Amino acid sequence: MADSIPPRRTWRIAHSEASLGWGGQEHRILAEISGFRKRGSAVWLIAPANSEIYRRASQADIPLLAQRFDQRHLLPFHILRVAWWLHRHRIEIVNPHSSRDGWLLTIAARIARVPLIIRSRHFDVPIPNKALSQLMYKDWSHHIITTSPKITASLLSTFKLNPNEITTLPTGVDLDRFRPEGPKADFSAYSLPPQTPLVGMITVIRAAKGIQVLAEAVRLLKINHGIRVHCIIAGEGPALDYIKSEISRFAVEDHFTLLGHREDVPEIMRALDIVAIPSFHEAIPQSGLQALATGIPVVASDVGGIPSIIRNGETGRLAPPENAVALAAAIRETLEQKAQTQAMRQAGLQLVRSQHSLEAMLDRLEAVYCQHLGGC
Repeated sequence: MADSIPPRRTWRIAHSEASLGWGGQEHRILAEISGFRKRGSAVWLIAPANSEIYRRASQADIPLLAQRFDQRHLLPFHILRVAWWLHRHRIEIVNPHSSRDGWLLTIAARIARVPLIIRSRHFDVPIPNKALSQLMYKDWSHHIITTSPKITASLLSTFKLNPNEITTLPTGVDLDRFRPEGPKADFSAYSLPPQTPLVGMITVIRAAKGIQVLAEAVRLLKINHGIRVHCIIAGEGPALDYIKSEISRFAVEDHFTLLGHREDVPEIMRALDIVAIPSFHEAIPQSGLQALATGIPVVASDVGGIPSIIRNGETGRLAPPENAVALAAAIRETLEQKAQTQAMRQAGLQLVRSQHSLEAMLDRLEAVYCQHLGGC
């Protein structure tokens, strides 16, 4: 008789997020919460009631605590309120994801004697007050989760952390949704010239995402090489007006379609010839992993954690950030060097399937919980 499989250890976990918007970080949080709920754990989200993540969590029937993080004058009251809530719900793991909720939740969790306080860091940006931030990252948290090796290296150096108490864990990809086979988005309504290559970005529209650099690269491809591409941009964000003005400045308005927010991301990716990630700074972009899982070639900036998944000449092509000439060259090579591009697609697909699935991410998180709480 086969050995019986022991029951999976479950926990009582509360995540928090202060952001009102919706992007890769918020998507990651809901993926963790939903994943552990499916594995039997009790999960909660603490977030502002007017935030997009709160709305989506409510639709998914995830238990919620509405909490404001913008009232500094009421911070002591909010800390005590949340500490009481954590104690009442017997929370075992607290995981804040942004700065404002990080301070409130971490202090509240210490007051409530939560056994495991995890601090997640998603972006590779400078830490303004290192002496004060040491309280968060070293003294008051039990474990740090980062989304890229570069962020991990920076925190290890800055705060002299114990390497056993920090884990690099990129967001896992749902391989059931993001796969080469499946329906494609229909862009025939845009009346593009036949065989026009489609270059896409699925992103929050911010200046640092580099859409303006892509616009200049599109102009260079047309003027210098006679290559016409059309860019499909899916997403919304605070820099939309600026990006529109930049697209106009480079006179490539007829080369861009701004879709706004879309939920059919796998279908959009399958319709593309290239996914572009021309960011100025980045951890490990979910759109990069999703593109690899969908079998779509990637050109990206050589910054942050991008090279750990888009390995130049192996799983995609890299260009220096803010360099439209290099970005145009990478797009041209991807379109023209078909055999090399196909080999990179296959290597990228294998990389995601072997190392970056959603289930693999949850397994590694589970190992961190077991490391600190035992019983596994």
